[in-house]
Amino acid sequence: MRTRSTFSISFWISTARRVDGTAKIYARITVDSQRTNMSLKYTIPTEIWDRKGSRVLGHTKEAREINTYLMEVETELFQCYRALKSKSHYITPQMVKAYYFGEDGSNIKIKTLFEHHNVHCAHNLCKATLRHYRTTQNYLLKYINEQYKSDDYPISQLDHNFIVGFETFLRKLYPRHKHEKLSNNGAMKHIQRLRKMTRMALDNEWIDRDPFRRFKVKMERKEKEFLTLQELQDIQEYYTGIERLRIVKDLFVFSCYTGISYCDLMELGEDNLVLGIDGKHWISTKRLKTKNTFKLPLIGPALSIIKRYHYHPKKSPEKLFPSISNQKLNSYLKELADACKIRKNITFHMARHTFATTITLSNGVPIETVSKILGHTKLATTQVYARVLDRKISEDMDGLDTILDKKMSESNIAKERFGNFDH
Repeated sequence: MRTRSTFSISFWISTARRVDGTAKIYARITVDSQRTNMSLKYTIPTEIWDRKGSRVLGHTKEAREINTYLMEVETELFQCYRALKSKSHYITPQMVKAYYFGEDGSNIKIKTLFEHHNVHCAHNLCKATLRHYRTTQNYLLKYINEQYKSDDYPISQLDHNFIVGFETFLRKLYPRHKHEKLSNNGAMKHIQRLRKMTRMALDNEWIDRDPFRRFKVKMERKEKEFLTLQELQDIQEYYTGIERLRIVKDLFVFSCYTGISYCDLMELGEDNLVLGIDGKHWISTKRLKTKNTFKLPLIGPALSIIKRYHYHPKKSPEKLFPSISNQKLNSYLKELADACKIRKNITFHMARHTFATTITLSNGVPIETVSKILGHTKLATTQVYARVLDRKISEDMDGLDTILDKKMSESNIAKERFGNFDH
């Protein structure tokens, strides 16, 4: 059944940041409960504004002029909506506003495109992912400034050469807080975010061709590291008198036994600790990244780690653990790895790989169960974590060898018993 969109225009005044008794007039465009505001560049005394009628009171020349202008704006915005409606069934108030100002595609620029995305896609993305988009936007604007000596760039001029140039810029880039160039996959992630922007522009008919049609994103497949059971045990048993390293060790070990990511871990509160169907303590929460709810029983030292921080002075009362930035966490983990003589480049996300590989999959937990615990929307995502260890392969093949030997023996017995019937 086809639904009918709703469209309305209203006028209002804002006294924000004004102490002189005046207010600015704004138009509010609403499409299907979404709305945006636009300044009309008029400032009036607040007492002459009719809030109910959304017009200026009085019969002065200025009042007549403003009211005539408001009617013209209302008519033109309605015409913009009708024009967009004839092109597409999907319309947003931002599209109407852009069309009104002549920004139906030919004048929309990179900065506006990203801001549109960051406003209207925020409900589907976690804060960390939004930060990645803002980083991509900053890199794009830096590239535009260096390459085109400008502070912005029209999306209508995006083409293959622009994308190739941006890729070259990224491959030479040294991100902040790092001592090496951006990796291939790091560069490709920024390219993918730009591609998402251009697809959004295509869907909104702000551009009429895909600048990525001759560009292929080249991701390198890399085996992500995880800790062996011995390495995890070495970290668990390591003692240090340095409090920050003790906290980092506990957070990392907790994640190794639960698979909980950094951003989800920092959000865990007392209300996320529940009694499961087995009468034991479980964690019940929702992934910030995918919004998927997941539950898991606390195994290993996970529960004792939670109890250890119940009255910790650096912890907020409503949280389970002290707050620490991801950057500091990863930096201190490298100290911890050195102290435990572990040669791997340990990051906090490695705990998630360790949970999936060393703790669960290699011990016979089905991948479907692991996928549910990790909060993934697709089983294919979990397969990234599905390492099959040499030991597990050996155990499985030993079992197969036993089964084959048994079947061969049964077959030989049958031949000996019934072989004479062939003659």
